[in-house]
Amino acid sequence: MSVTNPARETAVPNDQEPGSFHDALPRRLGIWSAAAVLVGSTIGSGIFRVPSTVAGRVETLGAFSMIWIVGAVVALMGALTIAELAAMYPRSGGIYVFLREAYGPLPAFLFGWTELLVIRPSALGAIAMIFAEYAGRLFGYGPEWVRWVAAGAIFLLGLANIRSVRWGAVVQNLSTGAKIACIVGLAVAAFLLGDGGGGALANPNGMAPASWIGFGLALVSVMWAYDGWADLTFMAGEVKDPGRTMPRAIIGGVLAVAAIYLSIVAAYLWVMTMQEMAASTLVASDVAQKVFGAVGASVVAGMVMISTFGALNGSTMTGPRILYAMAADGNFFSPIALVHKRWRTPYAAIGLAAGLGIAYVLGRNFQQLADSFVLGIWPFYALAVLAVFRLRRTRPDLSRPYRTIGYPVVPIVFLLAATGMLLNSAINNARETLFGFAIILAGIPAYYLWKALPAQKAARDEQARS
Repeated sequence: MSVTNPARETAVPNDQEPGSFHDALPRRLGIWSAAAVLVGSTIGSGIFRVPSTVAGRVETLGAFSMIWIVGAVVALMGALTIAELAAMYPRSGGIYVFLREAYGPLPAFLFGWTELLVIRPSALGAIAMIFAEYAGRLFGYGPEWVRWVAAGAIFLLGLANIRSVRWGAVVQNLSTGAKIACIVGLAVAAFLLGDGGGGALANPNGMAPASWIGFGLALVSVMWAYDGWADLTFMAGEVKDPGRTMPRAIIGGVLAVAAIYLSIVAAYLWVMTMQEMAASTLVASDVAQKVFGAVGASVVAGMVMISTFGALNGSTMTGPRILYAMAADGNFFSPIALVHKRWRTPYAAIGLAAGLGIAYVLGRNFQQLADSFVLGIWPFYALAVLAVFRLRRTRPDLSRPYRTIGYPVVPIVFLLAATGMLLNSAINNARETLFGFAIILAGIPAYYLWKALPAQKAARDEQARS
């Protein structure tokens, strides 16, 4: 029995791109919605939780400050580079598409495989966990409810994004505006009303980190907070005028995130000591309590809930597009490429991602989820950046509406930073690192088994005859 690809059956022309499927998803996102997807996917969880982990790992003011600047620079260099690929290949799936075009189907499959089993469930679980923790501060329920509230949030947003990409975009735009107002407002209030005499800035405790090993591990946590700079590429097939919109939204979004993060980190340091920050899992609420009292802490907890809800929505919007692209390309079960006839959304891919996210959030803690995400996705970030070099050499004929600013220095520095971070983690956080790489490597036999299935052979034979 022959197997047909649902995405190919319902596809409509969506620009020209050699060697790839046509998206069946309409282009509905303008530049502001696209930028909101990136900013909203990035800001919303890490900046409210990660500072505690980072403070505990580096311990000194100088190292804490430096690591947030290093993270901003690394993220910006990645964005400056990945934007070239996004403008070249404005297709759903983003990095999956870039890897397929640069290296072939196996590396692309490995990314989709890792996205399915590690990256997206970990991202959804970690973000939802922070949402539920701050909701507990606001509504007063105990830790035993955190995982269930987190699972409920994933379920709700999965349904919303199945219903309409426009609904998801509206949630993203509104929540992005609210979270930026919350962070900027808290930063301004901390400097104007907070007692800077008791904070880390008034009582510096050194410049070098207590341990460079700890600094390297802390960078993993910081890159979790900055992650999101590539998420927009996953749904590039739904962005209007992608050759112009994608680079502008990616680079502008990362610059905005960096400015916002550095301002709120400075505000944290203004009113809290390094020791207080290391002991606080709800940093934003504790800062607000110092500035405004208990009422202010509750208000900020509510705002953080909105922020993390928006980030969870952004991750739910973007990540499943990888699974959709993978299935539409014939590298995964074809029903995952199904597009809802009325709502025009990849409902099967969204449902699968949400289901795995719920399973992860019920079984792992926040730090495990965050570390698994970073260690799962960063090898593929490095491969995607390296693809810019490869494609310039092998496909110089392709149209490049945007070329990487600072090439080749910018991508080389990014690759050095990514390699150093992963090596440090492999040496000093061996368990999580080995877990991540074991999942990736397990995808190799899975790929060949998948290709050997009778249904896949029949599909390839049918494509060869057509």
